[in-house]
Amino acid sequence: MPHPDSTSPDAADVADASLAPPPHAHLWPDSARVDAAGRLLLDGMLASELVQRFSSPLYVYDEATLRGQMRAFRAALAQRWPESVVAYAGKAYLSPALCRLLLEEGLELDAVSAGEVGLAVRAGYPAQRIHLHGNFKPDAELDFALAAGEGGVGRVVVDSLDELERLAALGQARGRPIAIWLRINPDVPTETHTSIQTGHADTKFGLDLASGAVAEAARRAAAAPGLALVGLHAHAGSNIFDSAPVAQVTRILAELAASLRESHGLTISEISPGGGVGVAYTPEQRAIGPDDYAEAIASVLRASCERLRLAPPRLIVEPGRAIVARAGVALYTIGPRKVTPHAIFVAVDGGMGDNPRPALYDARYHAALADRVISPPSETVQVVGRYCESGDVLVRAAALPEARPGETLAIPVSGAYHLPMASQYNLAPRPAVVFTADGQARLVRRRETLDDLTRLDVW
Repeated sequence: MPHPDSTSPDAADVADASLAPPPHAHLWPDSARVDAAGRLLLDGMLASELVQRFSSPLYVYDEATLRGQMRAFRAALAQRWPESVVAYAGKAYLSPALCRLLLEEGLELDAVSAGEVGLAVRAGYPAQRIHLHGNFKPDAELDFALAAGEGGVGRVVVDSLDELERLAALGQARGRPIAIWLRINPDVPTETHTSIQTGHADTKFGLDLASGAVAEAARRAAAAPGLALVGLHAHAGSNIFDSAPVAQVTRILAELAASLRESHGLTISEISPGGGVGVAYTPEQRAIGPDDYAEAIASVLRASCERLRLAPPRLIVEPGRAIVARAGVALYTIGPRKVTPHAIFVAVDGGMGDNPRPALYDARYHAALADRVISPPSETVQVVGRYCESGDVLVRAAALPEARPGETLAIPVSGAYHLPMASQYNLAPRPAVVFTADGQARLVRRRETLDDLTRLDVW
């Protein structure tokens, strides 16, 4: 087998061929192309050849797409609000390789656990650029985060009055105040799956405005020598295709900042209206562009600051999966094809173990045969996984040419919320991950082995 870092032998063979964007190009990484034979190339390398080299299931991330999305959101925001920063949601996908890109491209990081904080810091990412979120941060994790790197995480996002009291005591014991944001429940509805609506009245996240919890949190924070209240945060939900909710959240936070100035003499210097920018998963979907998204936030914040006579705050925006989802492609090997009176099933060697989103959220995807991307479809099939669950379906209605065992199936827009939510269900090993750049593929996470699966067991 060739060395994992070597260039695919077939890449040179197809380099001079006629290349074209794949069908539904907005779903694929920027480097994706189709050669004259109808084969999918990722950064100049045949997708099917990558599977031969690294086995499958395999997740391939295109660095050019990652950097392009990071730069597009940063530029769109900076043009409209100079004192601004783009934060990346570590829960979407985090690895040492990605942390290095975040640092190089100037993004900050939203983390939700000591594990995410620890991984980032070990990868060389500065703890001071990390915002620690979460509705319940265990004491041990708070201690770890506050001691991470040089000086601990930069911001802790307070989700409840109980947590505020714990942080106040920690800050006083440490002898220096902890910089905090208050997470607000803005009661803003969104049109997304109920499991990822995070800003409506019934959600578990944030301090309630109507009950007076926010005002009480501000009063306690102002009186606590162990705390420094610097910002306000809210998040309406994930995978949103309309900029109106985040614009509404921005207005609510600005009005709250003005109210806290009048009632408590507090100066709020940072506002974080969340993110949750949706991405297109299927051909008919279209995502919000970085410019439209940034304009929706900045225009509302500008008008609110003028109306309320607020000093322009530092603006922190977290676009969510929009940075990473389209950069990732999941590659599988096709196994049995089963025809019944009710459906045609095409099984692959992955499934809900590496991508639980269809089972959890009824998520929909597009699929293509990697070496027959432009061949006309001849049937509609269910792409099913290998796991012992009837709900283990990756694509419920995939229009494909008749698939043959051993072929490579590619599912685009697989970069977010697959690997972080992956499991070892059925004791199947989790997949390997490669990053591609400049026509090279490098292994950034090896495939799990039996030793990995049993490492924590006591024999």
